[in-house]
Amino acid sequence: MTPVQKLAGLVVLILVLMAAAAGATWQIQDLRMDEKLAKQSAVHQKALDAITSEAWRQQNAEQDKRLATEQRASAADQQHSLELSNEQRKQALLRDRLATADVRLSVLLDATDSAIGCSVPATPSAVGVVHAARRAQLDPAHAQRIIAITDEGDNGLIALRACQDYVRAIKHSY
Repeated sequence: MTPVQKLAGLVVLILVLMAAAAGATWQIQDLRMDEKLAKQSAVHQKALDAITSEAWRQQNAEQDKRLATEQRASAADQQHSLELSNEQRKQALLRDRLATADVRLSVLLDATDSAIGCSVPATPSAVGVVHAARRAQLDPAHAQRIIAITDEGDNGLIALRACQDYVRAIKHSY
């Protein structure tokens, strides 16, 4: 073998050894990088799981809060419906009693009004009999119209109270 061939063989041997070393280094770096990426992936997945768990917890808490508010609103609605029903029953009973003349509506007359022509003194004297205040009875039709007006007012007040309670329940839930 000539010295050039020996030198060429040595260069080839060195190149092969360098390529083998580079390949081995490449493989080691690849394994290390895979390990590092696997650890990062595990940490990332753990963080995602924690975020998802917290989101589910918050969603469940909000849903529970909404259900509790709906239940309170439903209970308040039932209470107000019961109150309205009771008031309507009382009003119907009063209308019936007015219609059958069991009850008569009357208004207090002004004892100082000279147009009434009352000869009974407004204030009792020591010797006289105590007189009750003078009252005028209303016509049953007028009485029923007055009752209808007060019925509407009562129903409006009950509905207003129901709305106010509902708004308070919603306000306190948030």
